[in-house]
Formats: sequence, structure tokens, C-alpha cells
Amino acid sequence: MSVDLLSGTLRALSFLTLFQVAGIALFLALCEQELPTQVALRRIGSGAALIAAIFLIAQYLLEAGRMSGEFGAVLDPTLQGIVMRSAASVTLSWRLVGLLLIVAGLRRGGAGGTVAGLVGAVMVLAAFTLVGHTSTAPLRWLLSPVLLAHLFAVTFWFGALLPLYLISSREPAETAGRIVATFSACAVWLVPGLLLAGLVLATALLPNLAALRTPYGELLIVKVIGFSLTMPLAALNRWRFAPALGRGDLVAGRRFRCALAMEFALLATILCVTAVMTTFYSPESPG
Repeated sequence: MSVDLLSGTLRALSFLTLFQVAGIALFLALCEQELPTQVALRRIGSGAALIAAIFLIAQYLLEAGRMSGEFGAVLDPTLQGIVMRSAASVTLSWRLVGLLLIVAGLRRGGAGGTVAGLVGAVMVLAAFTLVGHTSTAPLRWLLSPVLLAHLFAVTFWFGALLPLYLISSREPAETAGRIVATFSACAVWLVPGLLLAGLVLATALLPNLAALRTPYGELLIVKVIGFSLTMPLAALNRWRFAPALGRGDLVAGRRFRCALAMEFALLATILCVTAVMTTFYSPESPG
């Protein structure tokens, strides 16, 4: 395995775990009442935060290897010094501190824990605006907040799927139906928000329509297709399975969880594609 391939793999895994951890924090902030399922969610979130930290540190250490194209360069103090003085070290610090705050919030619970979790989630997601294409674009003042809003919407959606799956299978039908309805009331604004933010980012970053024929543009199209495939699943859950779940329909509950699992797989794929885009390609480059 090459240095770049390993770095891209670690980046994809860090994306999945970071968005899951931050998403659990956002979901628990939305779900104000204490539920037995929350104990499991807090444990899952804490464990995922530890795994995310390991992936992040490993990816950071590998940056020196990417500079030279050799694994041995990871031990080069000169190259590691360059990485330490780069934006990568600031980004890593923000994310690790954010993860610590989320874990502290998950362990503490209550209003104080909710605040800590929210602040941690903000730090984790805000770190994405410190590096990458939007951080160097001429319209950074516009693209950074748009990217942050985009990330919050994706995190809330992706991070809520596992909690909803557990709640729908473990909580009483009435409780599960009420929580799903609360999530749906918020999620109904996600789709137009995601579409608008994505359109703004794509328009600002892609130099022209011909860029859609580059590897970056082709992967962007794959993301759009993946996002489109989630729409029917989300609509089924919102208008058909979720109401029946609240009425105690066991068949609807199983179908609801099946649709959630498919949504999770699609969104996880989109996050992995995003990791590949941001690791290997640029919207301004032909390849």
C-alpha cells in the first residue's frame, strides 16, 4: 500500500468516526428527555471518539511520509517539523479538543454535558474550514460559513441514523414515534439546506462546467447521485414507516430500520468519496 493510499484510507475512516461522534452529540442535544437507549449511545459515542482520535493522529503523522512519498519519512524530524508548523497541526488540535469536549459531555450528561457536546461538535466541524479548497478560495469569507452549515446538516443527518435505529428497536412504540417525529421536523429542512449549500460550494470551487469531466468533477457527480438515492428512503421513513412505527406496527418498524441502514450505507459511501476527493484531487486541476 502506498503512502497516499493509506493516508486516504485513514482520512475516510476519520470522516466516518468524526461525523458519527459529532452527530450523536447533536442528536442527544435534540433529544432532551432521558432514555435508556442514551446509555448505549453515550458509550458508542465515547468509543467512536477514541477511534477517531487514533485515525486523526495516524493520518497527521503520515503527512511527512506523503511529502516524500516514503513511509520512512514519518521518522524524519525535519519533515515532521514542517507538518507541525502547517495548518494540519492546528486542524488536528481543534479536532482533538473537540472530541475531548464531546466525550466529557457524553460522560457528564445533563445541561452541562449537552453544552460541552455542542461546543465540541462545533470545534470538530469548524476544523474543516481551516484547510482545504475553501480555506484558500478568494471567497473564503462566504464559503467557510456555507461549508460549516453544510457539514452541520450532513453530521446531524448521518449521526442520527444509528441513534434512531437503536431507539426504534429498544424504546416503546409511542416514545420512538415521538422522537422520530421530532427528528423529522428538523430533518425536513436538511434537504433544501444541503442542496443550496452544495450548489454554492460547487459553483464557487469549480472553474467551469468542463471541470465536471475531471476526476474531481466525476466524484462530485457520484456524490450527487448518492445523495439522490437517499431521498426516496428518507421520504418513505418520513411519510410512511415513521407514523406506523409510532402506532406500534412491528413490520413498519423493521422496514424503518432497513431504510435507515441503507441511508447509513449511502451516506457513509458519500463521506468516503469526499475523503478521496479532498486527498487526491483539486477542483482547479485536471487530475
